[in-house]
Amino acid sequence: MDTEDELLATCWTTAGAADPAGADQRSPLGLRERAEAASAAGFTGFGLVHADLLVAEREHGLAGIRSIFEDNGLAHIELEALAGWWADGPRRAASDTVRHDLLRAAEALGARHLKIHGDVEDGPLHFDVWAGEFAALAAEAESVGARVGIEFLPWSNIRTVHDALRLVEAAGHPAGGVLIDVWHTERAHTPPAELADVPLSRIVGVELNDADSTVVGSLFEDTVRRRRLCGEGSFDLPGVIAALRTAGWRGPWGVEILSDAHRKLPVHEAAEVAYRTAAAALA
Repeated sequence: MDTEDELLATCWTTAGAADPAGADQRSPLGLRERAEAASAAGFTGFGLVHADLLVAEREHGLAGIRSIFEDNGLAHIELEALAGWWADGPRRAASDTVRHDLLRAAEALGARHLKIHGDVEDGPLHFDVWAGEFAALAAEAESVGARVGIEFLPWSNIRTVHDALRLVEAAGHPAGGVLIDVWHTERAHTPPAELADVPLSRIVGVELNDADSTVVGSLFEDTVRRRRLCGEGSFDLPGVIAALRTAGWRGPWGVEILSDAHRKLPVHEAAEVAYRTAAAALA
């Protein structure tokens, strides 16, 4: 594996029996155990979802969290996920609470980026309003030393990498970009070759994974219950990786494995197999 191609264990990859589809997304595992498992597997980056960030902060404090990451050589930190950043009223108030937590933590932890997404209820996209809100959020991220990446979801109102890029370019802020998850490009039927044309300056992060060719249930059910390890499904990972390398991306590459089977594994085994298969795909 190229030495530049470092890997980041996204939050779900080490979260054990956490339920990404439930109201309580907290991992039953402690942060130190997860960080040590990721480090032992070879990861140099780590992701935390908001619910786990709050638990870890109560237990360790933000300075303690940073020490855990540093002790385990986890230099690339990702925080997620913010929704409702475009809204008003109670929905915006709830979003702003999460926003404050993520930005405060990003500054204290030296996070490289925050993940956000569009409306998973597929509500209307008031483009000018959204572009302005995205620019404002990117400016706030920049002020704490981070970037913000919008993850397009094929069941949301920002379905494809092209939808996300259009919004990002309209916002026009250098700290804003896209988060490219292979699952979402493949399920949105975006040809891998098109990723080679994504401006490198607009790529905030990349996530690798795999899946079967047939969707089972809804897209959301399929993405949280049936992802596969890299190279064990139907995705054109070599094509995606080649295209992104053509665009100039060298890492860190996120590894996001969500499945009923993966959640049952002991965390050290889950981290090891996620790392090994992603590294093989990059090699």
